[in-house]
Amino acid sequence: MVSPIDQETMNRHEVDPAMDALLCVDTTRGNRILNRRGLAITPTVKEGYILRVSEDLLDVLEAVTGRPPAVLAITHQDITPYANGLFHLNSILQPSTATPAPAVGVALTAEAVATTFGAGECRFYDQAEFARLVARYGSLAHLQTPGREPEEGG
Repeated sequence: MVSPIDQETMNRHEVDPAMDALLCVDTTRGNRILNRRGLAITPTVKEGYILRVSEDLLDVLEAVTGRPPAVLAITHQDITPYANGLFHLNSILQPSTATPAPAVGVALTAEAVATTFGAGECRFYDQAEFARLVARYGSLAHLQTPGREPEEGG
């Protein structure tokens, strides 16, 4: 199934620059990667980095479902724009290409996540660790763009 609206247009309507964080709710073809019914979250994505899975969000997922939390594996291709023609597991993290805010993919969410995040009790990522990553390796925000076209003969 192909969307009648391109992802860049969708991002303009779904991503508000005022957002502190994003929960990217979507259904997924990820059942080949994670063959389990229920809910799963992805690792946090921020400015081209795939960070570790948020412990706080794992706690929330476990509390909401009453089951051990499940994590959907993602690759760097999954957090690049669809326009680049690379394989993407699905579009769950496409909004991450349009914001510097941390983004987490979820199959379904509950009010508990928004409540604990808003109260400052649920971190999507470790800010100090992200700062160390950027200091050591530089920005990966260029992975939030379609990238450069390959040069002829190269």
